Amino acid sequence: MNLHYQEYGDTSAPLMVFLHGGGVSGWMWDKQVQYFSQYHCLVPDLPSHGKSIEIPFSIKDSAERLITLIEEKSIGKKVILIGFSLGAQIIVQLLNMKPALIDIAIINSALVRPMSYAKKWIRPTVKLSAPLIKKRWFSKLQAKTLYVGDDYFEKYYEESCQITADALTSVLEENMSFTIPADFEKATTNILVTVGDQEKSIMKKSANDIVKANQNAKGVLIPNMGHGVSMAMPDFFNKMIETWINDGEVPVECKPIS
Repeated sequence: MNLHYQEYGDTSAPLMVFLHGGGVSGWMWDKQVQYFSQYHCLVPDLPSHGKSIEIPFSIKDSAERLITLIEEKSIGKKVILIGFSLGAQIIVQLLNMKPALIDIAIINSALVRPMSYAKKWIRPTVKLSAPLIKKRWFSKLQAKTLYVGDDYFEKYYEESCQITADALTSVLEENMSFTIPADFEKATTNILVTVGDQEKSIMKKSANDIVKANQNAKGVLIPNMGHGVSMAMPDFFNKMIETWINDGEVPVECKPIS
């Protein structure tokens, strides 16, 4: 089975690919697709999510599938790859596997420090919480942490009810065990690494790790922001991407990651 994806914008323009986070799907990028209509926008649903829900999830397999899709769609084009959380981890893996495929990458909130202490609790926790996932009040709480607004809640809730306990376990195990691959330093991509200044310490340390792992990476802290800037502040996020693509600069209010 192939990844489900949608295409928008000008198919003759540079390719801009958006990779969503865990527990959502391609719809999280609606505000970005609308803003970047002058680009050829490609928005996949990752394995075990959205309309790709029947495909088993792993970060490496996701990267392999995306490499095939991007190579098919990007012939002769500049390629910009943007990912959030789980999608950002996949970018790190993809750049390790195909170091020269992507011209510009925006890696937003990627965990790259394995949480081994938490991994052993994933399966029993998922088993206990699985019935809760189908409760609207519980989904409301989860949606709030991801800045999913009321206009997207029904879609978020519908997809939350579809994911199986096994699929959720696989996603969480992959997410919490991921680390920077050995050859990531070879990527020639122009990389922007972002993280919210109100995110957990491990997320900020992960961003710093990514910056240190590749000489082409620059990292910034986004002020007054938790996990999910593209949905919480789409206008800011879109401008930040645009400025980085065009000028290699970041908003003055963002603090560099040292």
